[in-house]
Amino acid sequence: MSPHRLGGFLIAKIHRTGGRIFARMLRQRGMEINPAHGRVLFVLWEEGSMPINELAKRVSLGKSTLTNTIDRLEAAGQIVRVRSVDDRRKILIELTPKNKGLHELYEDVSAGMTRLFYRGFSKEDAARFDAYLARVLANLEGSGT
Repeated sequence: MSPHRLGGFLIAKIHRTGGRIFARMLRQRGMEINPAHGRVLFVLWEEGSMPINELAKRVSLGKSTLTNTIDRLEAAGQIVRVRSVDDRRKILIELTPKNKGLHELYEDVSAGMTRLFYRGFSKEDAARFDAYLARVLANLEGSGT
């Protein structure tokens, strides 16, 4: 196999380009959140409140980036930090009532992004592509680094 494959370069470029397009689509719908904010909100919509360290694992953001993201979302009234009733040392991140309408809007934009991403793919091609990406991710996660 050639040592000069383009997969990593293309994945990085897709990530950057896709992030810009997704952010633009969100802005066009009146949502002024960046992709990192969207990842945090999405996990909270799907799984409910959770401690910061668990949220960091779910969204794959470093502690400093996540703390900055949480600070901005809290300032915007989207989330709050609350002490756990079970363990007073633990801080949970929770969605606010202000956030309720954003979930459906975000899902709609996300579905549009998925349609754009897979445009021209058959269902079989898309499934095969997803499987290849999952294998690449498993290779990277299993590398021990």
